[in-house]
Amino acid sequence: MLVKFYHSKNKCVMKLLVPIAATLLMPFLLGSCVTQKKYLAAQDELRKANELLHSCNEQKDLCNSDLNICRTNLSGKQDQITLLNGQIADCKTQRDRQVTQVGDLTVLSKGANDNMNQTLNQLQDKDRYIQMLLAAKNKADSINLALAINLKGVLKDGLDDKDVEIKVDKTVVYINLSDKMLYKSGSYEITAKAKDVLSKIAAIVQSRPEVDLMVEGYTDNNPISTNCIMDNWDLSVKRATSVVRSLQHDFGVDPNKLIAAGRGEYNTLASNADEDGKAINRRTRLIILPKLNQFYDLLDPNKAAAPIK
Repeated sequence: MLVKFYHSKNKCVMKLLVPIAATLLMPFLLGSCVTQKKYLAAQDELRKANELLHSCNEQKDLCNSDLNICRTNLSGKQDQITLLNGQIADCKTQRDRQVTQVGDLTVLSKGANDNMNQTLNQLQDKDRYIQMLLAAKNKADSINLALAINLKGVLKDGLDDKDVEIKVDKTVVYINLSDKMLYKSGSYEITAKAKDVLSKIAAIVQSRPEVDLMVEGYTDNNPISTNCIMDNWDLSVKRATSVVRSLQHDFGVDPNKLIAAGRGEYNTLASNADEDGKAINRRTRLIILPKLNQFYDLLDPNKAAAPIK
């Protein structure tokens, strides 16, 4: 635009030189008796030259205005370039920082992945252990259920439902026998009817080498004191011992499988406030327990559970 301006300016100057020269020469021409016609023609040329000069001045002003605009735009563009260069530098800095962070994240991700894999392996081990425990419990439940059914089958004949109760509780099978069926009144001597029941229980216990038998004696809260019995603790223990002794001597149960315990008047099943409750509390409990090694065998998936009879 600047080149165009100066080129236009030179062209206007050249156009002005001719009329100006003619004007300067006008006196000489007039002195030479220039005709009126030529004089008017010169005046017209002068007028046109002035108009052309005015037009050139306007164009020059426009060019100057355009020049100023261009300079302003140039200054703005330079500011934009400076700003963009700063933004590019910031972008490069952020890019370098992100590259570093990605590298750090790669290291962290590897560590986190290793930790996650380790945690998953631990969870899998725990899950396998839980599944093994559930399988062992299912096996134990199945064995106990079969044992309870077997006991109910052999003990159902000739017994009142109130005299015998067979239940599966957690990992054991227990049999509650009433004192009136087992013992003579107020003593720990076993009745003939009780020996018939104990013979059937002994046969089942002997057929299962994987179980032990605990006998627990219970009383009501009526106090007792005789020459042979000191109190309810003594009575409960003597009753349990009588049952264990009968199982060993009368029916040949291995004494290593037998446990005798007395619970006295405590661990009641009902209130001792009336005779019905006292009758429930006077009982002998036979608990069929799996031996510890049998329990651990149930936890070992490579060992088969004892056959259910």
